[in-house]
Amino acid sequence: MKTKFFNICFSVLAVMTLLFSACQPEEYELGQLLSKEDLKYSIVQDAEDPNMVILMARNDGFAPFWTTPMGRSTNRIDTLRIPFEGNYDFVYGVVTPGGVVQADTFTLELLTSNTDYVKDPLWDLLTGGVGEEKTWLMDLNAEGQSRYFVGPLYFYGTDDSWATVTEGQTVEGDSWSWKADWEGNQWIMPAADYGTMTFSLKGNATVTVNHEVLGRVENGTYFLDADAKTLSMTDAAPLHDEGRDGHVINWGDIRVLSLTEDAMQLGVLRDKALSGEDPALFVYNYVSKDYYDNWVPEDLPDPEPELPAGWQEDISQVVSTSITWTLSDQTPLNWFKLDGTRMNEWDAPEDYPDWLGTPDPSVYDGFSLTMNSEENTVKYVAPDGTTETGTYTLDEKGIYTFDGIVPSFSVIGWASFGLTADNQLRILSIEKDAAGKVTGMWVGAKDPEKPEYVAYHLVPSDGGAPESDDGEPEPTVLAFDNTKLAYGDIEEKGNLRLELFNEYGSTKEDPPFSTSELASFNSLEVTFTLSGVTLTEGAAGSYDASILYADGDWDPQANGEVITVNGDGTYTATFAPGSLSEGVMVFVVDIVGMGEDIADMTAVTATIDEVLIY
Repeated sequence: MKTKFFNICFSVLAVMTLLFSACQPEEYELGQLLSKEDLKYSIVQDAEDPNMVILMARNDGFAPFWTTPMGRSTNRIDTLRIPFEGNYDFVYGVVTPGGVVQADTFTLELLTSNTDYVKDPLWDLLTGGVGEEKTWLMDLNAEGQSRYFVGPLYFYGTDDSWATVTEGQTVEGDSWSWKADWEGNQWIMPAADYGTMTFSLKGNATVTVNHEVLGRVENGTYFLDADAKTLSMTDAAPLHDEGRDGHVINWGDIRVLSLTEDAMQLGVLRDKALSGEDPALFVYNYVSKDYYDNWVPEDLPDPEPELPAGWQEDISQVVSTSITWTLSDQTPLNWFKLDGTRMNEWDAPEDYPDWLGTPDPSVYDGFSLTMNSEENTVKYVAPDGTTETGTYTLDEKGIYTFDGIVPSFSVIGWASFGLTADNQLRILSIEKDAAGKVTGMWVGAKDPEKPEYVAYHLVPSDGGAPESDDGEPEPTVLAFDNTKLAYGDIEEKGNLRLELFNEYGSTKEDPPFSTSELASFNSLEVTFTLSGVTLTEGAAGSYDASILYADGDWDPQANGEVITVNGDGTYTATFAPGSLSEGVMVFVVDIVGMGEDIADMTAVTATIDEVLIY
C-alpha cells in the first residue's frame, strides 16, 4: 500500500531528501533554487464568512508545505474553517532541491467566531461541546483492567474505517479485525496508567496529552472532520504504548472508528519500514474520564469448571467400590484458572520450568488416596508411610470435602500437596480412555487470595484401563462405516490418501465413525485393504505410508510409524503420539507418491478393515 503524501510530509520535516523525492507533484528544472524572497502565496478571509480562511500557493512547479492552526497541509489551494476568534499563525513553504524554504510566520487575527463549524454531534461527543473540554483515558490501568473494551488495542486492516466498524459496512480491500483481549494477550502492552488526553473547545480547539508512560506532556491543536470521520492533531499524539511509539510515521493522522459518550476508538497506520511488519491499523481504545471514574465492575459470579455430562456416573463407575489414586509420574502438578483450564502447557517432566523444578516421582512415590464410594471413607498414605483415615463427601459441583485427613507433602520443590482451609479439593477436569474409562483427573485447592487453583494430577493406581488375561491393555474396536470413507489423490499432491476424518475435508459433516470415540487414547492401529491398483510403467512400486493424526488442539500433530505399501493387499499402520491424545482434527493414512503412479484411480477400492484404540 502506498503511503499517503501528507502522512510523510507531516512528520519527517527533518528528512529533506525524503520530502524531495516523495512529495513533489510536478517536474521542475534541476538546480533551480528559491529564496525566502521568492515565495508567493496568499492567505485571505472569505468576504461573507471571515472565519473561512483560503490558502493559495503561487510558486508554480514547487510542492507547497503549509503549517496551519488546523495542522499541516500540502494542498496548493486549501480552505480552513476556524471556529473561534483569536490570533492564528500560518507558515508557507515549498520543497526545493536544497530542502524546504519557508516564509516568515504570518499571523492572522480573527475577530469573530463561527461555532457552526463545531456543532456536529461528534464534536460534542469528543469535547463536551463549545466552551467545554473532555478528558479521555486508555482503556487499561495499572491493575490490568479494561472497563469498556476487552483490551486497549485492536488491529484492523488498512481499508477499515468508521464505515466498517461503526456502520458495519463491507468494503473491498484490506478489511479485517483482531479484537485482542488483553487478558489472553498481555504481550500487547504492559498494565499501566497511560495518562490523560483532553480535547478542549474553550476559546480554541486545543488538546493536552499527558503521556505518563512515555514521560512527556504535549500541548497542541486538533481538528475533527465530522464528515470524513478523521482527526488531525498537531504538536501532540494520542495516548499510546511505548512499544509502538516508533512504528507510526504520523501519529497526528488519525481515523475515528467509533465515538460515543463513553468510549472512543482511534486508528493510526503502522508503517512497514518502521515496524518490520505489514501495514495495519493500530486501533487504540479509550474511555471518558467520567465513565472511568464512575465505572462499577459487574457483579459476576466466579467462573467454574465445566465437567463433562455424566461425570458423576463416570466417577461412580471408577470408584464403584474403592479406588486408590496416586500422583502422575509425568505431570503431577500445575495451576488452573477458575474456569478449569490449565495455566501452563506442561505435558512431560522436561516441560517444567527452572523456577519450579523437574518432577521427581521418588519424592512422592509413597503417596496414595483411597476412596470408597459406597461407604464414603478415605485413607491417606503419606510418602513417608504415615496413614490417616476419615470420610468424605462429593457435591454436585465436583467438590470433595474431607474429614479426618490432613495431607501435606512436597511435590516439586516448594510446591506442596494440600487441601484448602475448608479441607476441600475440586475436580477440575476428568480424563478418559477410548472405552470411556476414567484414567485420571485434575483436582485443585483454590488459592485463598488469587483467582486460581493449585492442581494435582491424580491417576488410578491400576491405570484405569481394562486388561486382558495376560495383563496387556485390551483395545477398543472402533465401529467404522466404509461407505463414508474418502480416498484418492485428495490433496492433488500425487499421494493416495485414505481420509478417515478431516475437520477440513469431505468427512467433516458425515464422518464414518463416532469422533467422540477418540476423546482420549494412547495409541491406535488401522488395518486397511487396497485392491484394483494398477501402476504405470516405470512406477516406483514401493511406497512409504503412515497415519497422519492431529488431535483437538493440534498437539500432538504427527505421523505414525512408516510402513511399506506395494500395491493390492492388506496393511496395518500404527500411531502412538507419545502422550495422551485428546479428540481428533485430522485422521488419515497417506501413501506417499502412489497416487501419481496409479494408472486408473477409479478402479481402486480401499476399505478400513479394523481400527483398534488403546
